[in-house]
Amino acid sequence: MERIRSLAGLCLAAALCLAVLSGCGREEEGQRLSVSVGSRPDCLDPIYTEDSGDQSILVQLYENLMRISTDASGGKTVVNGMAKSVGQTQRKDGTMVYTFKLRNGEWSDGEKVKADDFVYAWRRLADPNCNSPYAELLSVVTGYQEARNTGDMSKLQVSAPNESTFVVTLDGQYDWFLTEVCTSPATMPLRQDVIQQLKKQNQESPWWSDPTALVTNGAYVAAKWEPDSELLVRRSPGYETNHVGPSEICFRFAENAEAAWELYQSGEVDMVWPLTEEELEKRSQNDTWGPTPTLSTYSILMNYHQEQLSDPLVRQAMSLVLDRTKLAGLLGQTALPAEGLVPPGVPQNEQGDFRTVGGPLCDNRSESYQQNCELARALLDESGHEMGLGLGQLEYLYAEEEGAAAVAEALCRMWQDTLHVSVTPRGVTEEELWTAVRKGEYQLVGLDVTAPGNDAECFLMQWTSDSHDNLVGYENSAYDTLMNIIATANSEMARMGCLHDAEALLLSDNVVVPLCTKGTDWQMREEYTGLLRDPRGWFSFVEVFSQNG
Repeated sequence: MERIRSLAGLCLAAALCLAVLSGCGREEEGQRLSVSVGSRPDCLDPIYTEDSGDQSILVQLYENLMRISTDASGGKTVVNGMAKSVGQTQRKDGTMVYTFKLRNGEWSDGEKVKADDFVYAWRRLADPNCNSPYAELLSVVTGYQEARNTGDMSKLQVSAPNESTFVVTLDGQYDWFLTEVCTSPATMPLRQDVIQQLKKQNQESPWWSDPTALVTNGAYVAAKWEPDSELLVRRSPGYETNHVGPSEICFRFAENAEAAWELYQSGEVDMVWPLTEEELEKRSQNDTWGPTPTLSTYSILMNYHQEQLSDPLVRQAMSLVLDRTKLAGLLGQTALPAEGLVPPGVPQNEQGDFRTVGGPLCDNRSESYQQNCELARALLDESGHEMGLGLGQLEYLYAEEEGAAAVAEALCRMWQDTLHVSVTPRGVTEEELWTAVRKGEYQLVGLDVTAPGNDAECFLMQWTSDSHDNLVGYENSAYDTLMNIIATANSEMARMGCLHDAEALLLSDNVVVPLCTKGTDWQMREEYTGLLRDPRGWFSFVEVFSQNG
């Protein structure tokens, strides 16, 4: 993990100026930046926001205990945000206590940011009644399971001994707690009184529906809101900072990548994400270009609680006939055949990332494919289901989005042509898919397996038998034991070794079957520097400035 460092002050001798951007307001001095990182926000409630563009807005408006920044070499590091200092104490029972001393920060209405604001936000995140997709981020906090089971959020071991002290107790070491949990949009502080007031005022709309009414504690405050076109944020006068960034940021909304690229080409925005497939294809012609990995692996979940898929030999056979290289070709220029559940880019040590050090767990070599298919047929015969006998008609569920239908059809052909196993693809909405998955009402489903943090443990911890995010109801005592060892390991080398063992064990049961990983890229005008992209997907513009002046 990266060492937590304090951020050296970045000073500029004079204010830098940019040309005034269309629709983004005017000021006499200061940099103005216009960006397009998505469509109109779907949600600006931190515990529900899943879209990277929406999260990019949130991290400008709110500041967490820690934040990402640039180090002396221009790389990324994690530094103090609202936390002035962090103390760590390991107890005899193996639990770890983090004590955060808060700096003298202010909300945009002038009120002091208090430790209770973090207590409220974290309890709200963990509350099962809130049903946040990020609740499991706090599963490492002592009392989480008891709080979830009883509904009594006071059992979650987060507290505020005084206004400026926030204390968190963890069940184990969890080296990624500071860098991933304490920087996540989902754990940012919130004012309970503000949310209650906004809910009362906006009974017909979500409490966050007017960003200019929000009370925030970050570097920027919402100043102008045009729901169909843009959100303008200005640097908050109450935010203490020792660096210079844009005085204004204008978020321009675009319905798709093509519309966003037009904004960039016309000069209306200075940074654009995501890029069009056409632009990505152009870049792929350059041997020196490579997409930035994303924290997700498109995978198949095989519901082994269904009778047809209860036999491990059947699941193994169906996994062996998958041609991941062909499937990746259907998902766009940045897709690659998955080599494991943990995608490329997740760090391990100075020798390389987790995937590179551990090597591939999925055999994607073209010369192995026919042999794998022969083995698959033999396994199916051994299971008593020769030529698909007795398996009946299976169903593969997927969300109707770009590339997913082509992948679904190709998968079903592979199963039919090689094993004579009949599978019907069925496209549904994202909501319908997740409803079926949560209820266990599916046989085969394709979806993105993501992680709340940039660490291999974050990809693997959700498959323990007591995890609320265990989408296949996976139960393996050996796997649970490995994950418990990982949580309490004092040696990073031992932890990483166990993580590789746990991933291999999980995939050997073929209930979670990785298919493809994807990457991303963006475009920013060359005159700018200081853009930060968190591996989880969102962008920070707090340190961006123009070198042209």
